[in-house]
Amino acid sequence: MPGLSRRAALAGGLTACLPAWAAPAQVVEFVALGDMPYGPDWNVGPAWHHLIGQINDTGLPFAIHVGDFKEGTAECSDESYALTQQNFQRFSRALVYTPGDNDWIDCQRRGDNPLARLAALRKRFFAQAKSLGLRPIAVQRQADLMPAHPDYVENLRWQHQGVLFATFHTVGPENGLDATEPAWLAEAQAREAANADWIRAAFELARQQGARALVLATQAETLHYEGRDKAPKVSPSFKRSITDTLLPLAERAPFPVLLIHGDDHHYKVDQPFRNPAGQRITNLWRLQVFGAPRMHAVRVRIAPGQPAPFSFEPIWNPMSADPSIKRSAAP
Repeated sequence: MPGLSRRAALAGGLTACLPAWAAPAQVVEFVALGDMPYGPDWNVGPAWHHLIGQINDTGLPFAIHVGDFKEGTAECSDESYALTQQNFQRFSRALVYTPGDNDWIDCQRRGDNPLARLAALRKRFFAQAKSLGLRPIAVQRQADLMPAHPDYVENLRWQHQGVLFATFHTVGPENGLDATEPAWLAEAQAREAANADWIRAAFELARQQGARALVLATQAETLHYEGRDKAPKVSPSFKRSITDTLLPLAERAPFPVLLIHGDDHHYKVDQPFRNPAGQRITNLWRLQVFGAPRMHAVRVRIAPGQPAPFSFEPIWNPMSADPSIKRSAAP
């Protein structure tokens, strides 16, 4: 690969496609959301469209949807995917999407082959190296950069104002590793291997380029809670991508790291991850987004160099089906 060092190639290749991070100390803002909408379009469409309009009104350059764009028991037809694509195209700027379990693996609950549905999902939403939305942004796909992982067009990365963003494909609750069908289990194992390599490459590239921060987005809640008096632990189903890869790399990183995910449907901001010695990883923050019926989004602000480099502001949707929620303060 002319012009690239071996070290750069190991970071995923084609790093020349991403400019150096010689950007001024700007504040970076974007929107995060996921686990919505749930229900038929005639029912939830008005609230969903209103939230998209609110996001458009922020004028921010992109939003990240962390998957589960429907219930797990909802139909998985090409027509339902097409409707989701149409709604995603209501975003006036860029929308980056990463798949959730409801979007394909749970299609087995309706008698569909989840691997066939995953193939359809990839073909519709990840056919090109660009985001969704009316003003798409260029992205890099793992499948294009890593020959060892040719299927993973959904694992994306891009940069904005000196911050590196990357998505990786996990699904709740067990990441597919509880599958009884051999082909489905093989898919889950291969996907976790790809995730680990993609996360490792993101940290390597961010370090090489002097990134101001790293933001990772995925669907699954990877933590297991054993009780209020005990620190949560990463589920064994996410050992390779989270325990063995993301956590040690985040602890050693010279930049702040934010992990965004959905799955639990409750808005939460914290620092729950710990190293093997039980110490909190202070360089790693977690944002868990709202989810249906709480049809709200989160405005994320990154100010590297500050004691609290990440801050969060809910975008409250007045048409959401949870009118009793207290909206005066964030959790």
